[in-house]
Amino acid sequence: MSNEDSNGHLYNVPLSSDSEPGENIDKNKAIVEQENTKNEGFTGTTHSLDPDINPDEEEEKQRLITQVLELQNTLDDLSSRVDTVKEENLKLKSENQVLGQYIENLMAASSVFQSTSPKSKKK
Repeated sequence: MSNEDSNGHLYNVPLSSDSEPGENIDKNKAIVEQENTKNEGFTGTTHSLDPDINPDEEEEKQRLITQVLELQNTLDDLSSRVDTVKEENLKLKSENQVLGQYIENLMAASSVFQSTSPKSKKK
């Protein structure tokens, strides 16, 4: 996935599915910092091609980009966790079915759980 910064430079944003959960947060911060460094002018402030954007707005934009990237990674981590829990749930349901069938078979084989039928009376 690639994005374009305010100066028209393209940069890659790694997808969280390409690495371990949480690993991309540091990578994304590094990308934002790298872009900020590229954009720094002689005065040490960020310059944009848009003359209407002041340094505070540019800083806010970078902060929001970082926050969005972190939220994307959090969402990916949560999605992975949901998938893991779903798989575990399916395994447990299967095990419960096996155990339930086993218990039913034990009860059927045991005389304690046999139904009592009315005995025929002798005349």
